Amino acid sequence: MKKILAFAGSNSSTSINQQLLHNVLSRIQGHEIKEIKLTDYPLPIYSADIEKNEGFPINATIIKNLILESDALIIAVNEHNGGPSAFFKNIIDWVSRVNRNFLEGKKILLISTSPGKRGAASSLEYSKNIFGRFGGNVIESFSLPSFKDNFEDGKVINEVLDMGIEDVLTTFAHQIED
Repeated sequence: MKKILAFAGSNSSTSINQQLLHNVLSRIQGHEIKEIKLTDYPLPIYSADIEKNEGFPINATIIKNLILESDALIIAVNEHNGGPSAFFKNIIDWVSRVNRNFLEGKKILLISTSPGKRGAASSLEYSKNIFGRFGGNVIESFSLPSFKDNFEDGKVINEVLDMGIEDVLTTFAHQIED
């Protein structure tokens, strides 16, 4: 049994990525899953001056420790104007300052969705690239396009996309066992 930490990169109380994350987590069995809300760990906008004068905010260290305690991560990345939200980017900025290799040895499943046809694919691509710089290993990713057309009442209603999630989860489950 592996310890999986899961969270969405959104600070919206109605996040569609949070909804997708809940759907994905409901499919996983045989592992210990800890889901957190990043909004429970507020951080100031990153500033070298804050870091120099005040040190690292305690919540950045708490998030880093939660990641260190896990074997794998499932992260739902949202997208604002073709990139990750400022909220999520700020968390990455702070945690990477606390420990540059905060994702070292972590196997990661990235998921994303958006109302548009690309399903937050740009933010997903950005996250894949940046997480490697911090030692993470993105072993699978899945983008759900057109959220309002393909997701209803907590379920993926497009059969092909639903099977795609199952395939990604099967691969992820095998990879984290190695």
